[in-house]
Order: sequence, then C-alpha cells, then structure tokens
Amino acid sequence: MKKYLNILIVLTVCFGGASIAFAAGLINGAGATFPYPLYAKWAYEYNKKTGAKMNYQSIGSGGGIKQIKAKTVDFGASDAPLTAKDLDDSGLIQFPMAVGGVVPVVNIAGVKSGQMKLSAEALSDVYLGKIKKWNDVKIASLNPGVTLPDDSITVVHRSDGSGTTWIFTNYLDKVSKGWHEKVGFGTAVDWPTGVGGKGNEGVATYVKRIKNTIGYVEYAYAIQNKLAHARMENKEKNFVEPSMEGFMAAAANADWKGTPGFAVVLTDQGGKNAWPIAGATFIIVQKAPASCANTKEVFGFFDWAYRDGVDMAKSLDYVPIPQPVYTVMEDAWAKEVKCGGQGVWKR
Repeated sequence: MKKYLNILIVLTVCFGGASIAFAAGLINGAGATFPYPLYAKWAYEYNKKTGAKMNYQSIGSGGGIKQIKAKTVDFGASDAPLTAKDLDDSGLIQFPMAVGGVVPVVNIAGVKSGQMKLSAEALSDVYLGKIKKWNDVKIASLNPGVTLPDDSITVVHRSDGSGTTWIFTNYLDKVSKGWHEKVGFGTAVDWPTGVGGKGNEGVATYVKRIKNTIGYVEYAYAIQNKLAHARMENKEKNFVEPSMEGFMAAAANADWKGTPGFAVVLTDQGGKNAWPIAGATFIIVQKAPASCANTKEVFGFFDWAYRDGVDMAKSLDYVPIPQPVYTVMEDAWAKEVKCGGQGVWKR
C-alpha cells in the first residue's frame, strides 16, 4: 500500500475543489472504490514507463457518474453499468476494465477466513434484519463445528452511492424474494438495518475495528485489511471461496458484444466454481469530450492497461479483460468518440 500513498495524496489535492483543471499529460478520473487498488497500481507503473500521470479519486460509482456527466473529469468509473438509454441520453460510452468479486467479511472471535459458510437466504436475512444473532439456526446449521457467539450482529453497509452496493444488492435481489419485495437494488438503497461506511475503505475499517460485524467489500480490500471472508453458496448449491478462478467462472459466458452498452451483469451466474457476487467495473467517457487531447490520453492509458496490465490485475485478484473483448471495446472507442467529426482514438 505504501506505493499507492503518493497517488492518493495527489488525488486529494486535485479533486478538492468544485472544478478540475485539465492539464497536458495529466488525466483525471473519479468513481468506484471497487477497482481503486488496481487503478492505483496501473497508474504507478504507467507513470514510471511513460512519465504520464493519471489521478483517480476513489469517491464511489455515484460520484464518478455525476462528474463525467458534468464533464469535470476526463473519465468516470462505475461498477454499476449504465443502461444503453442512459448512455445515449447523456452522450456517453462505457467499457469494462476488469472483473472482480464482492465478498461478505466478518469479525467474529475465533472464526477464520473461509471457515464460515453463508447461504443466499442467510445472507439476505442478515441484511434484512431478520437474523439478529450469530448463533441463529439458519447460520449455525450451515456451520457445524464452528463456535458462533450468542451475540447481536452489527450489519455494515455503504453510506455512499456505490457500484459495490449495486453488485451486492443486485445479487440479493435475484436470490431473495423478501429482498426483492422490500429493498430492490441500486447504487444506494433504503437499508433495513445496519450502519454505513464510506467507500470500500470505510466498510473494511468498520468490520476490522468492531466485533461481531458483517460487511461487504471488493475482494482486494478484504485481502489488504486481513479480513475474514465467508464462503458463499452459489447457484449450483456449492459453497465456494472467493478467488480469481471463481470470478473467471462467473464471467465465462458473458455476452459482451451482444449486450447493449456492454452492460453485462455477472451476479448469480451458473457454474460449479462460480463466485456468486461477481461484477465488472466500467470506465465511462464522453462521446464529445471537453478535452480531446485528454480523452486520447485516457484511451492510451487504458489500452496499455488492457495489454500490459494483465499480470498486475491478476496479482491483485482481478480478472483481466481478454483480448477478443477489449478489441471490441477499442473498436467502439474509434467509432463513437469524436471531436470535430474526427475519431479521437486510432490503434
């Protein structure tokens, strides 16, 4: 994390005001906290290689969408894909940069990472406030031999507009009739219970510091903060660990080319080893950008990331976008993003 620190400090300065100045050789983005560890790594390595700088503010998907629509950044980032209609109405294009997983994390004395099993029903009932204690029969019956305390569960969720929340609640909406009828899904929802933390960082901090908590974070945050994750029951009724292999299995049959706006949803996918709460993270740019030169730099950066950032993505447990998919994305860049009638990007 030390090598990400300088990037984070620059971000705080660059995004402190209401407006953001565009500068040659400097591209600015804002949005999802889900991919922040990956974008920070890519930015660090890209700067070493080219001298170009990419500043990214990890403020949540909702904030990123607002800023790119307002044209105050060169790109926005979101884990909640915009619909084709929203993209068209706002003059935007989006493309996926990586696939990852959202994982339930817990802080229970004596319970190690991967030791606890949770079913879709148990997880949704915890977040609905129907299961209030760790030794509730719906959890205890899944975990024979695991000592669960007769203590109240503190539920932690996001307080900000969040693509991680969109992925998590989209999953709950699919697997729980009660959740679908009472809450639904979105970047922000009316939570039935719990306390809110800002960003993946805020949720991770709550869970790490407070006993008998449960939260949800992107997998890299669970690893970095040494949080105990739960095993989840997937669509095939197998209890699986979060892993790059599990995220890849969830993404295996995704139809990127045939999905309007590339808005693929990867929750509750079939497959023996598929992680059930997987999702893609997206970059969003203006089709008629405020700065043509900066948008060209944005595409240069993400083209490099697609091609040369694969091992870095894997090292942080993100699934890189395969070549047949990113070739389709880059064709869309060339076709749809223009300044003065001329394409901004040429391969």
